This record gives sequence, structure tokens and C-alpha cells, in this order.
Amino acid sequence: MTATVSGLLEAKALRKSYRGRVVLDGLDLVVAEHDVVCLIGASGSGKSTLLRCLNLLETIDDGIIRFDGREISDPLVDPRSVRREIGMVFQAYNLFPHLSVLDNCTLAQVRVHGVPAGEAADRARALLARFGLADKADAHPDALSGGQQQRVALVRAMCTRPRLLLLDEITAALDPELVGEVLEIVRAEAEAGTTLVLATHEMSFAREVATKVCFLDGGRVLEQGPPEQLFGDPVEERTRAFLARVRS
Repeated sequence: MTATVSGLLEAKALRKSYRGRVVLDGLDLVVAEHDVVCLIGASGSGKSTLLRCLNLLETIDDGIIRFDGREISDPLVDPRSVRREIGMVFQAYNLFPHLSVLDNCTLAQVRVHGVPAGEAADRARALLARFGLADKADAHPDALSGGQQQRVALVRAMCTRPRLLLLDEITAALDPELVGEVLEIVRAEAEAGTTLVLATHEMSFAREVATKVCFLDGGRVLEQGPPEQLFGDPVEERTRAFLARVRS
């Protein structure tokens, strides 16, 4: 299937409420292939909910989500078929504590994607080596630092070779000195052409790697544009106020 001209991923007029509280309020988003889209905004602006809806972990109340021209928000669509092409990494590492690092990275490849066990292990070891974790393949998650565990979570997501990778505040739970080592992986993936949508509070990182920055406010994309424009000369007063707060 070929992507439509409008983008690899398209969300149109998304609405989502929890117990009467509107979290996404008619939100629109287009992600082209090889885009790196950074979602910024205050806590509660809808960033995490948007990512969870895009990966079909949450059902939307209204609107349409299309991936590669196919409407994936249709209730008849099997979410597992979508997640074979859209990977997601969470703030909490969600590694299986009873499995080794290598087994964490091969499990989905073998059971969900049908990759032969030997090929899955080779793929995982190559990525672990690429990101400085080759000597941790046989370790269990509790033997790793927080930064190492988050890097393993990223490797696990990349092992399945998703066409789109969603990252939800993946550095928020890390000590400041560990943030850089995780962002290095994301930077490398962006440079390699991986299509990424990430919610982040790391403004300098967003400025450096994003092809597009979206400022979320009140459940909508209030302003979007290339990082030099959005950070350097934002149009909306609310965008300017948010950036002033995070810079102070």
C-alpha cells in the first residue's frame, strides 16, 4: 500500500473525553514519512492521550485516524495489525522483569511478527551493540540503570522495524544525567530517517531534531511549524507564554 499524499499518518477532528472532561477537542495532525514531529505543551494538554489514540490503546469518541491511507480508527480494525507497523515506547520502561534483555527484545519479533528465533536474536544483538548495550544482552532489567532500561525499551520497539515510532515522554522519569544517553538513540533514529512522533519536555532537543513542532493546548494543535519558526517567532500568545515558562 502506498501512503496518501496527505501523509503516512493523518488524524482528523479527534475527540476524546474521560468522565466528561474533554482531553482531545477536534485535534488535527498530519505526519509525513520520515517526519520527526515533536509534541510540546503543558501537562494535561493531550500529548499522551493523542499518542495512545494513534496506537489504538485508547478508542476515540469522534474523528478519523488514517495510517498509510487506511482508516485504522474503524472499530472493525484489529489493533494488533496496526501495532505491527506502529511501535510505541512509554515513560515507564515496561520491560518484562523475568526475561533477559535479549529475550525482551526478541519476544514480540517471534510471537507477533513471526520472525525466526535466530534472526530475531541477531537483529536484537545488532541494535544492542549499536547503542552500547551489547554486554547487557544476558542481564535482567533490574541489573540495569534507568537510562539503560529505557534504551533497551527503545531497542525492543525498533527490533520489529515499525514504520512509525511513537515516544511518550521517554526521558521524564530519568535522572538528568541519564537523559542524554536516551536522546542519543532518538537522534540517531531521526537521522536514519525513522518516522517519529514524540511528546517531550526537552525543548532544545525538539529544536535540534524535529522537522515539525506542534504546540498542544486545550486538546488541540494550537500552533505548528518548523522548529526555527515555532521557537523563534511563535504566532500565538499562548505558545509564547508556554515557551517563556519553560525557558525561565
